Amino acid sequence: MVAALPKDDFFVDTNLFLRYLTDDIPEQADRVERLLQRAKAADISLFTNVLVIAEIVWTLESYYHRSKVRIRDDILGILNTPGLAVEEAALVADAVDLYARLNVDFVDAFNALWMRQHELESVLTFDAKHYARLPGVVPLAPDKIR
Repeated sequence: MVAALPKDDFFVDTNLFLRYLTDDIPEQADRVERLLQRAKAADISLFTNVLVIAEIVWTLESYYHRSKVRIRDDILGILNTPGLAVEEAALVADAVDLYARLNVDFVDAFNALWMRQHELESVLTFDAKHYARLPGVVPLAPDKIR
């Protein structure tokens, strides 16, 4: 029996974006470039999610030591890639902007914006440092609630 060919919809994992953004393995970066060109031409459809974006941010910051501004620009480039759909793209764009402007963790910025969308203002955390920088967010230790 011959295996069926995959549909023209594909999920893109973190490592493809990292190869493309860092060009640390040029042959793989070139392969990703060709993939993105196919998506731009509507030959295929690409998808990714918030967890992949968070992993990209973390890796570029911790391993590649990129500035938050450069990482923001990299993520905005991903979000604006034709033929690539990113889950919660508008929220990711706003979060990566807060991440760069307010010098907070990307995940904290994303969570703060998600909270705002869901009309929540208090976050229970032991790490209030970054949340305290985010407007409209009240960080609380769990033993501080009634």
